[in-house]
Amino acid sequence: MRTFLVICCLALAGLAPAALARIMDRCSLAREMSNLGVPRDQLARWACIADHESSYRTDVVGPPNSDNSNDYGIFQINDLYWCQPEGGKFSHNQCGLSCNALLDNDITQSVRCAQKVLSMQGWPAWSVWHFCSGDLPPIDNCF
Repeated sequence: MRTFLVICCLALAGLAPAALARIMDRCSLAREMSNLGVPRDQLARWACIADHESSYRTDVVGPPNSDNSNDYGIFQINDLYWCQPEGGKFSHNQCGLSCNALLDNDITQSVRCAQKVLSMQGWPAWSVWHFCSGDLPPIDNCF
């Protein structure tokens, strides 16, 4: 019986890290995005968006929007336009990736897709933009 419990505990321990979200903070996001080549003058805005959209969590899938689409990941990127959801649901998939890729703890694909959204639609593509459009605290103290 003891062996069975040890095996169960080890199995659960092996699954637990995969089930946990990566929760970043303003500075860890800014540093990682900077390392990915995002211009430093954009970092405070990206941090603000991530804060308001997902509380810096990488695993967030938002509830259905009015058009039955969902938003994914740290930047809450929409599945109707930018990524392909599971289940064969229609998507324009402008970023050419699975929506599940936006839930990964490695934020590289989320950052690349968010940059594409920005280049095609600008900052107002995010519904929380009004929180992030004014003066923001500097990000320099993160480096």
